[in-house]
Amino acid sequence: MSARSVFGTIVVVWIFSLSVAFAQIHGPVEVTAAVQHDVSEPLRNVRPLPPQAGHREVPLYHVPHSLLPASPDPVLQTRVGTTTAPVTVSSFDGLGIGFSGPSGNFSMNAAPPDTNGAVGSTQYVQWVNDSFAVFDKVTGAAVYGPVPGNTLWSGFGGKCERNNDGDPIAQYDKAANRWVMTQFAVSGGGGFLECIAISQTDDATGVWYRYAFSYNQFNDYPKLGVWPDAYYITFNMFQGSSYQGPRACALDRSKMLAGLPATQVCFQFASSVNPLLPADLDGASPPLVGSPNYLVTYGTNLLSLYKFHVDFVTSTNSTITGPFKMSVAAFSEACGDSGICIPQLGTSQLLDALSDRLMYRLAYRNFGDHESLVVNHSITAGSAVGVRWYELRDPSGSPFVYQQGTFAPDSDYRWMGSIAMDRVGNIALGYNISSDTRNPSIRYTVRAPGDPLGQLGTETQIIGGTGSQLPTL
Repeated sequence: MSARSVFGTIVVVWIFSLSVAFAQIHGPVEVTAAVQHDVSEPLRNVRPLPPQAGHREVPLYHVPHSLLPASPDPVLQTRVGTTTAPVTVSSFDGLGIGFSGPSGNFSMNAAPPDTNGAVGSTQYVQWVNDSFAVFDKVTGAAVYGPVPGNTLWSGFGGKCERNNDGDPIAQYDKAANRWVMTQFAVSGGGGFLECIAISQTDDATGVWYRYAFSYNQFNDYPKLGVWPDAYYITFNMFQGSSYQGPRACALDRSKMLAGLPATQVCFQFASSVNPLLPADLDGASPPLVGSPNYLVTYGTNLLSLYKFHVDFVTSTNSTITGPFKMSVAAFSEACGDSGICIPQLGTSQLLDALSDRLMYRLAYRNFGDHESLVVNHSITAGSAVGVRWYELRDPSGSPFVYQQGTFAPDSDYRWMGSIAMDRVGNIALGYNISSDTRNPSIRYTVRAPGDPLGQLGTETQIIGGTGSQLPTL
């Protein structure tokens, strides 16, 4: 073979590889500056904004899928394992009906609840519906709140201050010891915003750096991952009710931690790509220097991983490569096309399994000798619903599924899980549980490093529900 023909072969292979890597990206990299930013007064001194009047039910925007029906689940766990979940050392009441804090009483006036929270160095922040509160994590005492979420943007002006639209995230940047809080502002016309605030210290009641980033379509279901080089955030983009595909953006973390003008670098995926989750760093060991962030989604009996490298200096050097596809055990989405099938005690009202996407977070941990990601979603488990979970390894190289399982030890419905690993490799999985003989409740289970792969242990109940969700608020 001549030198010329060898060169031609290399060029063809390179072009083919590039087309595969970017086949699911629509358009070039997009770089935009925050449309607004400022520095707040100490939150503890800010007068809470008034809550929105009345009750509101926020519509769920489901993502259309074309997954093929699956054969019986080969990794279905129908009995609990032997590892016993650790006993809860302490607990305290969070936001809910009957809760009262320094700023008054919690009012449940929106559905779905979008319940989430994060643990900081000395505090716990919880955001439910459209209100949040700050707790002392040792005593459990509420030290601030509950207040409407847009109180965090009081004095900021515009839709971030005016709207309290929800879909919030409360996160803690463990490497910087800062809080990261975000919700969207999308109603009332005038564009679609993501409102983001970074605390100046580890005290959530102190001063905040506040930002607003703009999008030309509805930025639904924002999910944020903390990474050394950026805050990565993903959205499900909609034009009206039509799914346009996920969007992945990297926000300039170093600038935002300093309260400086910041930009975002975004890629829009095709509508054929299912919702993405960004990797979120756990533990004290960062990923290797220069590691991209990892984005994961699922398809018919597979997981797909993308690698997002951002360059804020020369934005055209930013890339997303992938998908790196990993076959998984056969599964069917929970509740079929409607996504609604979870029964409850005492009512015919069924609940949404939100099974058309992976569940937040995609938790990353660097163990030194290997890197792991854990994630979960809700799938059909016999005649009920169970939680399918995965541990992925070597995301920076050739990612593969190290272990997987479907936790469904009886005929109750388990769904909408949240999973993470600790520094020695223990896995904890929390989830909802319900049936026609049980009110919706919350439980968790665990796996120790020496347990059989794909097997979880006994269940521990965090709280037993005393009521069911009715058709109206």
